[in-house]
Amino acid sequence: MPRSLKVSEIFLSLQGESSRVGLPTVFVRLTGCPLRCHWCDTAYAFSGGRTMSLPLILAEVTDYQVRQVCVTGGEPLAQPACPELLSALCDAGHSVSLETSGALAIDVVDPRVARVMDLKAPGSGESARNHWPNLAVLTATDEIKFVLQDRADYQWAVALIRERHLDTLCPLLFSPVAGSLSPTTLADWILADRLPVRLQVQLHKLLWGNMRGK
Repeated sequence: MPRSLKVSEIFLSLQGESSRVGLPTVFVRLTGCPLRCHWCDTAYAFSGGRTMSLPLILAEVTDYQVRQVCVTGGEPLAQPACPELLSALCDAGHSVSLETSGALAIDVVDPRVARVMDLKAPGSGESARNHWPNLAVLTATDEIKFVLQDRADYQWAVALIRERHLDTLCPLLFSPVAGSLSPTTLADWILADRLPVRLQVQLHKLLWGNMRGK
């Protein structure tokens, strides 16, 4: 029998984050997450959704006729069949990225997939859940994302980058929590410290606000 997953939504949008920002992308948002970050903006994906077989997911993605695909959540790796979905999308010719919390092991992911992995700062309330062995398996095609709520989160991230030389592993992304930290303020801090990171703001929110499915 084909493997199945619980899917919150599948939709076409522009990639709003990471080095793929601005590219037309099909998003496959899986249901469920073991974390409860204070600033989470996709809590609707914690539950609900529809059970879909792998062939059905692939068919729906293919219908959009877009090469870029992003598997996200929730926490997609919380579903055992997620690695199989990622490999199937790669086999179908898609350029695939995975957005993951960093709380679960990423070594199960097909090496063809670009892994965009969070490191949870203290302001998230979930920094104790960071799975540090993940750092050893990151490659240059992966990315580490820090979502920062305030100056304390920023200083935590800076110390971590310097102590663990994270900029030698893969590209680093800094993203401000909307409504808590001004992107301009974060940009000023990055410039003052000459950090080797990329500031990102959520393009999809600039374009469509918090509209679901965008």
